[in-house]
Amino acid sequence: MLKAVIFDVNGVFIESDFFSNRLAKDYTVPALEVVAALKAIMPIVRRPEAPSCYQLCKPYLQRWRVELGEEEFFAYWFSGERLVPEMVHYAQQLGKKMSVFLLSNNFRERTEYYRQQFPELFAAVDKAYFSCETGYVKPEENAWKNILRENKLRPEQCLYFDNDEENVAAARGLGLPAEHWKGRAQAKKVVKNLMRGE
Repeated sequence: MLKAVIFDVNGVFIESDFFSNRLAKDYTVPALEVVAALKAIMPIVRRPEAPSCYQLCKPYLQRWRVELGEEEFFAYWFSGERLVPEMVHYAQQLGKKMSVFLLSNNFRERTEYYRQQFPELFAAVDKAYFSCETGYVKPEENAWKNILRENKLRPEQCLYFDNDEENVAAARGLGLPAEHWKGRAQAKKVVKNLMRGE
């Protein structure tokens, strides 16, 4: 029996203009350089007690001659992110039948921004689990085990959606039914089928 749906956040509830593309357009920074920098920085800042994301980005910004202070930098980055109202509504509807959780690899400053700017998202779910708060970064098994343990759920009682195939594979490895995110229509169909026991 399906008792909970666990969703990734970015690319599901929050849509973003790629930060790398925006820097390329607005500051003529090669997008591939931004992607490479973020790949180096993200594994560090997604953990609790991580240094400021801005401090790690600052040497790159100086190299690219992007003159943004810390507040300006985050305002610029996060201004490209939008909440998807239809997904918030869907989470509210699901929440009438089962538990709904968020599971996200994210850094402190972005997580704080989401909690401040998108309170309706957090009101629509039972709980949000961010790696910078829990210490568990997908695709580490404990990212899912932590939710299961805390909410007294078995893997087969949950359904997981993520837009990263590696995370989907990791969840499946733990016995969770998991799907690569392809949109709300797909999610509704999968949930309906599982509730029917198909």
